[in-house]
Amino acid sequence: MLNCFDESKTFEHMDQAAFKFTHKLIGHPALSLENLAKVLPGLKERVVYSKDLLSVGDDFEGTFKNSSKEKSLEEVIDTLRTSNAYIMVNGPEADPSFHDLYQQLVRDVEVLMRRVGVGKKAIDSKLFLFIASPNSVTPFHIDRYSTFLMQFRGSKQVSVFPQWSEQAVSSQNREAYVAYANTKLPFNDEIDACGTCYDFAPGEALHIPFIAGHHVKNGPDDVSISISIIFNTEQSMAWRKALRFNFTARKMLAPLGLQPEAVGLKPLRDRLKAQAWATFTRVRGR
Repeated sequence: MLNCFDESKTFEHMDQAAFKFTHKLIGHPALSLENLAKVLPGLKERVVYSKDLLSVGDDFEGTFKNSSKEKSLEEVIDTLRTSNAYIMVNGPEADPSFHDLYQQLVRDVEVLMRRVGVGKKAIDSKLFLFIASPNSVTPFHIDRYSTFLMQFRGSKQVSVFPQWSEQAVSSQNREAYVAYANTKLPFNDEIDACGTCYDFAPGEALHIPFIAGHHVKNGPDDVSISISIIFNTEQSMAWRKALRFNFTARKMLAPLGLQPEAVGLKPLRDRLKAQAWATFTRVRGR
């Protein structure tokens, strides 16, 4: 039985393709504006924000690393409706008001993992809270984990791209992103055309598979509040290791005019790469 997600969805394409469904968390007290205003100042070490409107082609992670702090977090919160701001909270479950919500979501994710057969434990799970001004944009990026994104206030459009699409994100860029070597991905109209756009409203949820490219445009009428639970499975952890293997191997093979075969196409080959990377990092750490 699921506590947070609607049972009517089969979830059979989990970590294979994006799909939309509904959640049962509207009205949860942790996500009220009153609670957010109270707890965000205490989570300052976990909060990053941008006070300027971003574009789809911006470097999402780099933007927050280099963002100016000309305005305080309190000023950004107070002017969200008019300031073109974007606030992201990494791990709001550190506050007691989010702890129960976090535990419920982890339980649901692990129930679904067992149903689909992708493992039993959500690895490195955490919440991300997003609060954004009308019309604000989350730039095109990929995630190093699987995601369930839930909308609570406002509307948005979320464009998600096929998980292993070379047209959306090349193998070389995907490997560098997972290795934290480069987080700005090429983006243009041709790339955008191969995504699927989901209209997203309060009470709706979206699964974004591991490493699938995506970008977000919030609606014009209201501040957007959404939360995601991120996690890895045994399979996605193996993909991460295989991608790190490729990133290192690509540099070694380049002088020979060679390149590694892409991850995501042949499961046996990916498993062997993951095992090789695990052995390499274990030996290197000694």
